[in-house]
Amino acid sequence: MTETLSPQTPAAAPRAPVRPTLAASAAVFRGPLVLLARRAANPGAGLWSLPGGRVEPGETLAEAAVREVMEEVGVSADIVGLAAARDIIIRDKEGELAAHFVVIAHAARWRAGEPQPGAEAAEVGWFRPNEVAALPTTEGLAEVVAQAALLVIEP
Repeated sequence: MTETLSPQTPAAAPRAPVRPTLAASAAVFRGPLVLLARRAANPGAGLWSLPGGRVEPGETLAEAAVREVMEEVGVSADIVGLAAARDIIIRDKEGELAAHFVVIAHAARWRAGEPQPGAEAAEVGWFRPNEVAALPTTEGLAEVVAQAALLVIEP
């Protein structure tokens, strides 16, 4: 049976397909401590995470990570290597896909600047890697920090 719509019944706009968004972040270490930011906005408002965000066209993953750390918390960092890749898949109340982020996390060393909270980071702090699991964090953050620590912290 074919459904017809009357002029009084507007057709529902088709939902745009959700495509993965590429993002980069950095676990910035200053000695044995890692820099974390408590997110000011969704997704993950109130949770501790690594500074990071979307990769811009023409930008490498490492360039995006360095830029995002500077924009979000005012810290300059040198990328050491790749620490982890994470998929963040967000579903709405009906279980439909609402967003999909592919986040490439880097290990980095602090170069300059004191971290400051701002529009994207409600709070910032330096933590020992073994303290991260006890914090309210984005999913898998403790494992990402542990992987990054292996690349940055001298034994």
